[in-house]
Amino acid sequence: MKFKLTPRRKKLIGYIRGSWFQLFLSMACMLVVAATTSATAFIVKPVIDDIFINKDAVLLKVIPILVMVLYLLRGIAMYGQEFLLQYVGETIIRKLRDALYAKIIDLPLAFFHQERTGVLMSRITNDVTVIKSMVSNAVTGSLRDCFTVVGLAGVIFYRDWKLAILAFVVMPLAYFPIVKLGRRVRRFSTSGQASMGEINAFLHETFSGNKIVKAFGMESEEKKAFMKKNQTYFRYGIKSIRAKALTSPVMEAFGGVGISLVLWYGGFSVINGGKTPGDFLSFMTAVMLLYQPVKTLTKLNNILQEGLAASDRVFEILETESNILEPARPKGIKPGFHRISFENVSFSYAGHEMVLKNIHLDVQPGEILALVGMSGGGKTSLVNLIPRFYDVTEGSVRIDGTDIRELAIADLRRELAIVTQEPILFNDTIRKNIAYGKSGASDAEIVEAAKAAYIYNFIESLPKGLDTVIGELGSRLSGGEKQRICIARALLKNAPVLILDEATASLDSESERLVQKALENLMKGRTSFVIAHRLSTIAYANRIVVLVGGRIVEEGRHDDLLGKKGEYYNLYQMQFSDADGAVAEGKSDAAGHAAATAR
Repeated sequence: MKFKLTPRRKKLIGYIRGSWFQLFLSMACMLVVAATTSATAFIVKPVIDDIFINKDAVLLKVIPILVMVLYLLRGIAMYGQEFLLQYVGETIIRKLRDALYAKIIDLPLAFFHQERTGVLMSRITNDVTVIKSMVSNAVTGSLRDCFTVVGLAGVIFYRDWKLAILAFVVMPLAYFPIVKLGRRVRRFSTSGQASMGEINAFLHETFSGNKIVKAFGMESEEKKAFMKKNQTYFRYGIKSIRAKALTSPVMEAFGGVGISLVLWYGGFSVINGGKTPGDFLSFMTAVMLLYQPVKTLTKLNNILQEGLAASDRVFEILETESNILEPARPKGIKPGFHRISFENVSFSYAGHEMVLKNIHLDVQPGEILALVGMSGGGKTSLVNLIPRFYDVTEGSVRIDGTDIRELAIADLRRELAIVTQEPILFNDTIRKNIAYGKSGASDAEIVEAAKAAYIYNFIESLPKGLDTVIGELGSRLSGGEKQRICIARALLKNAPVLILDEATASLDSESERLVQKALENLMKGRTSFVIAHRLSTIAYANRIVVLVGGRIVEEGRHDDLLGKKGEYYNLYQMQFSDADGAVAEGKSDAAGHAAATAR
């Protein structure tokens, strides 16, 4: 089998570090297994010639004891090699899975927007499991079988080197079809693993979006789509199985040729008196024992090819470079509240059209800056530059005069608290979700944050209180309850810079009023960026910036901007005319219903 030591495979072998002692012991056990297997073939000659033909009574007493000792040693060594090799394999996979998750979690948001969640999950689960099979079975099994082949080959050549050459002459001929089949297995395995990634991505989307699937009656369509993807995976699996299934018959056919030649030549030598029956049977035993590990090695080649295909997919992720780079010598951040400046900032996603153009902003410590505008204006893109979820394309974002690219990312994000439009919670307790980002927070601090977010009364009403598990993405809570837990999380972090991206969008009128009051208290003295769709919720802001097409077209206070009768005024009029229309429509519907009832 062909195995080229590429840089990626060197890295994979590098994961063995720390397991050298176990690997050394397992190799010692392999040597014992190989030696006892070879000895089994070796003692066939004295058994046949000395016991059965010459009737040696002394050897009849010694050899059975020797056989028992050999098999006892072989059993102990087989257990040792199996356990130790599996231990090494599991250790390598644990390290690889840890490294893969650590790499993925450190990659920037742009990476997650390009890759699907289900595909990434498949890399950590399915692909790494295939590598585990390769490490635990193919690599370790090949070491064991190679030792056995070497030991038995020694016995064969010792007994009759001419006959040994005849036995081995067919093996090189078997090499070529085996290698070709192995390449087919690898190709189909790569396609199959990619297909499994597609299935995982599909499952993640349909399970997490199950409400929409049901609401639009798309169950049958989704079933058909899944069956189609599953059929594709099945097709690649069958092709791989066909290639793997051919390996043993090919080896059996060549092995039969080799054994036939040995029988013919060996039988001829015994008949002519050149060899004793013991010589020949000892030789034949070694040959028969030899072909089994050779056949196993050819099967292991298939597992090896599947594992190499999986390792390539895994190392594609491990070798992905983040475009959000840590500075070589990060500068420190002064404690206290901060001034945030945007200096001639332009930004585009992956080299596409600029979504922000020549932004100049200087936000003072303690200032509340509201960002408004139509959808797609660049509001969220602007605030995403502050924590370096993305880096500017042109210009710079500065905190207290220092370019944020000169700060350690962890130090920068420690100064920020974010509440997004979509509540992001984890399938854990309410306590853990509120304390997320502040390890070691006391119960008193958690309760205080919950009260400030006006969620504590609801928590108290639950049977398990703070220890209630909220389900995946908080599925057991209402939208308003989820959002208030997110706000409590931001309150507990108590960061000097706040980013509120439509933080009250999921709240009903009563909850919004209560949370808005809590947010106003929270923002006092802090540098705050507030993205709001409902303009009535940001009248208190120190300054309002209107973004249109990625540019700042207006900025000022609420009353001043209304007085200008510009873009902000138009947005305000549009929003409140829509609200008035809705009220008027409601009144009309009510009047019509009353008239119908009267009739």
